[in-house]
Parts: sequence; C-alpha cells; structure tokens
Amino acid sequence: MENDSQNTSDLPSRNTCAVLLIHGFTGSPTAMQPWAASLERSGFATAVPLLPGHGTHWQDMIPVAYSDWIQATEEAFDDLARTHEKVFVAGLSMGGALALHLATRRNVAGISLVNPGLVVDSKLAPLTPWLKHVLRSVAPISNDIAKRGMDEGAYPRTPVAAVAQLHALFAQTRSRLELVAAPVQLFRSTVDNVVSEASVRELVAGLAPGTLAEHHMLLHSKHVATLDYDAEQIFHESARFFSKLSGIAPGTAGRHL
Repeated sequence: MENDSQNTSDLPSRNTCAVLLIHGFTGSPTAMQPWAASLERSGFATAVPLLPGHGTHWQDMIPVAYSDWIQATEEAFDDLARTHEKVFVAGLSMGGALALHLATRRNVAGISLVNPGLVVDSKLAPLTPWLKHVLRSVAPISNDIAKRGMDEGAYPRTPVAAVAQLHALFAQTRSRLELVAAPVQLFRSTVDNVVSEASVRELVAGLAPGTLAEHHMLLHSKHVATLDYDAEQIFHESARFFSKLSGIAPGTAGRHL
C-alpha cells in the first residue's frame, strides 16, 4: 500500500486486480489505509492517493477546484489500469462521489461505497461561492466515529471555498449517475452525523436499475465507518464483492491468471 497514487504491485503482468481507494472531504488516506491493507491481504494491489489540497493545512484547499480532485482520481486509476486487467474503486464520503464520477469516465470493474456524499445538506451550500468572500472557514464535522481513540486525520477547519467546490462536484456527479455501469456495493451507517439520507436517496434514484448490487447496513458505526466498529464487515464484504466480480478465487486477485 502506498499513497500519492503509486501502484503497490511489482508484478509486470496485466493479469491482476487492483483497488483504488479514495478518502473524504478535508480528510486523508488515514481513513482508507486499514481497508487497503486488508484488501492487500486478500490479494489485491491498492493505491490510496492524497487528494489535492489535503494532508497539509486547511488553507491549501482554498484555491483547489473540484476538477483537480477528479483529475487526481483519474490519474491514479490510469496508473493502476496500465498494469492491472481490472481496477475496482472504493470511496468514503466525498470519495464515494469521486468513485461514482470516475466510473462514468473510466472502465471501472466495480465500486464499493461507504456513506457516500451526493448532497451538501446545509441550506447555505448554494451560497458558498459568494460566502467564501466574507467567511474563510467554518467549524469541521470530523472524526464522526463511535469507536474511541480513532482519528481520521481531517482538517481542524473547513474552508468555505472548498464547500463550494464540494457542492459543485456533488451536483455534477448526481447528473451523471445514470452513466455508471459498474456494479455498486453500498455500506450505510445507521448513525451518520455528516451525510444524511438525502445522499442515499439520490444514489438509489440516479443509478440505472440493477446497478446497485448490494446494500449493507452498518449497525455500530458512524460516518467514518472504515475506522469504526464495523470496519471488518466492510473489509470482508468488499473483498468478497471484488473477488466475485473479478471471477477468481478470493486471495488470488494479485496473482498471475
């Protein structure tokens, strides 16, 4: 497992499978690394890119456009696709929207989503392109995790300019959902203080019939479920889902066919 979109497999053959894991808004690869490590133990190569504007200081998000996030995920996918026959995508929160958007522009083999965001629930979201000129940042909604002692590595402030970009990304992704052809696996926490059911409703309504292949409820986790009590359920079920779609036995995804 590596960050910065680097392919972790040293196999030269394309007869392998890989998973691109995409973190959430103002977050970091920290939330995805345990998932990636588990997938690697199941035989998948993985990449966990750090999205532009993340992983440094919250002010670094201010000049970043949502197209930069899209471009970063596409480049990371292309890196994996050059050396792997099938590439799956997993996304948490905003990473879920980016995974879905990616599937409308690349040949994604399958998608696993954890509490994906498609709607910014604040009524002020449409006003953020103007609000950003008078208000630089707001308090974050981070570490929404039931399990004590866990830290997703998110920013201590949320830039209003970045919320404007998030709102635009979600709108564009919603408009493209019917173009998603890859099977989708959804994990949804029963308690989520970041992403409301509005995002789930948009996902279900927007996908073509039959595209949503699986819907799993996470009974003991909050928003950042990849670091929460149901993490192992996510890891196990996603590995099974990807293995099924790859047509090979679990644990052999990274080996020569």
